[in-house]
Amino acid sequence: MTPTSSSPDGSTPGHEGPPPARLAYDRHTWKEVAHLLSDLPVAVAGFVYTVTMVAVGAGLSVTVVGLPLLAGGLAGARLLGRWERARARALLDVRMDEPSRLPRRPGTGLLGGLWNGLKDPVGWRTVLYAFIRLPWAVLSFTVTLVGLFVLWPVLPFVVRALANVDRAMVRGLLSPSDELERRIAELESDRGIVVDTAAADLRRIERDLHDGAQARLVALAMGLGLAKEKLLEDPDAAAAMVDEAHGEVKLALQELRDLARGIHPAVLTDRGLDAALSSVASRCTVPVQVTVDMAARPAEAIEGIAYFTVSELLQNVSKHSGARTASVDVWRREDRLLIQVQDDGRGGASPSGGTGMAGLAERLGAVDGLFVVDSPAGGPTVVTAELPWRDRAPRRGAETARAGTRPGRSGTSSG
Repeated sequence: MTPTSSSPDGSTPGHEGPPPARLAYDRHTWKEVAHLLSDLPVAVAGFVYTVTMVAVGAGLSVTVVGLPLLAGGLAGARLLGRWERARARALLDVRMDEPSRLPRRPGTGLLGGLWNGLKDPVGWRTVLYAFIRLPWAVLSFTVTLVGLFVLWPVLPFVVRALANVDRAMVRGLLSPSDELERRIAELESDRGIVVDTAAADLRRIERDLHDGAQARLVALAMGLGLAKEKLLEDPDAAAAMVDEAHGEVKLALQELRDLARGIHPAVLTDRGLDAALSSVASRCTVPVQVTVDMAARPAEAIEGIAYFTVSELLQNVSKHSGARTASVDVWRREDRLLIQVQDDGRGGASPSGGTGMAGLAERLGAVDGLFVVDSPAGGPTVVTAELPWRDRAPRRGAETARAGTRPGRSGTSSG
């Protein structure tokens, strides 16, 4: 939430409670009078809008236009709530954040967007505010109007009491719900990113199998079939075909190993991040110093994300940086896993530069992580990634002995 500050009258606007009553007729009292007198026309307009919107949308919900009209009405209610918050800021000195926008998830289509609008909690709370505010606006308008002519000596007390009820209604129904809605919107957006990323990974694996190992195995089967036919007629030609098929088998096996490494490398499962990152560093075109400082291994999902993040960043170092050396540091700080990849290349790296960094930022954000790139022109480039630490689930028997290796601090120079 936005930090609050003291208002000119000595009160503290925001969520700290109502300001004290004053006997003097100062500008704050007259602002409250203006708010209470304008409540009635504004409340009538809001009530008419919400009743019409709900009645028409619900009545036509059996048709194809009813639900879209209701979703559009809730979007209009959001605007009504924004106007009411602005009025409360100007006349009641109430300070509050604006609620989060509706999350936009790519690929959900019209139905997904429609459902997103229909379940908007901000819009529905504004509708509730408009319903219950009308009778209160009639009462507060009447009391304030009568008080201007009859209750003049105690009018500041009466106005302050009525305005405090308005403040409570605005804060209770129109302010963000302790960041809950903002967090829900972020999580829904992150869930869409995770689903899209998983689908893209599945498509990549399918494409690699179809275009690589599968095509090679089909050619291998055809070659062995021809060799079988020539076995009696031309043994030398058959032997040459079998020898060629043997070479195809080796290539197919290598492609399958590379594909398996891209899904989840065995060295990561068996020996942890220390050995897995050293293996990645050994395939980089520049010398890489790897340092892993952790007393225990994180959860498998976090460990896998850390591995593929470093792998992608080192590929960028090889392809785009022009660096002579690079370093990878991984360590744990309280409940966070931190990764820093640095190179002495030309710099100028950016998540919008088409090097896969935007995808990395989305993947880390989907698990409540952070991704920061510091790459001035001329270098050096420092990429810092931060992941939540989750403890590794315990394993039993021989699997624990095989996969429960705890890496310590190490320094490995590879190139």
